[in-house]
Order: sequence, then structure tokens, then C-alpha cells
Amino acid sequence: MIDVAKLTVKGQVTIPVEIRRKLGLKEGDKVLFVEQGDNIVLMNSNRLAFKQFQQGMAGAAEQAGWTSEQDVIDYVNQVRQEMWEGQNADNV
Repeated sequence: MIDVAKLTVKGQVTIPVEIRRKLGLKEGDKVLFVEQGDNIVLMNSNRLAFKQFQQGMAGAAEQAGWTSEQDVIDYVNQVRQEMWEGQNADNV
């Protein structure tokens, strides 16, 4: 795919709609410009952050003994409950 955009006097560029769709970009999202050799690559910063998070957490579920998605959901619910109880401890 090749698309062309024009640079404004202020250095702004409108990202073509098809590129925004492919990157999953919406108004207010932040983008990254990553240098790769002689090229600059435009990336969705949220997607990159999530991908890095996934890589960092690789194997964590197995280490915790979680074998299903329900195990993860149960853990999240437990943490939320503990946080709620901690925030409302003075109100009991």
C-alpha cells in the first residue's frame, strides 16, 4: 500500500484513513515514530505498549499455576475485592 500526505507549514500531516484503520488509531491516540535503518515507521503507541506488556508477562500465568482464562478472571476479581476493601476499611 502506498499513500501520500502533504506536510503543512506547521509540520503536520493527516494520516490517511486506511492507515489509521490498520493501526487502530482514533482521535486522541498517540503515535510513535521509530527509526529502523533508513526508514521511519509510524506505530500506535497503545498497541506497542500492550505488546511489550504481553512479552514481559510471558510465562507468568504458568508460574502462578493458572491454566485457564477463568483463573485469570478470578485473580482479577480477587485483587479488585482486596483493593475495594482496602479503600473502604475506614467505612466499616
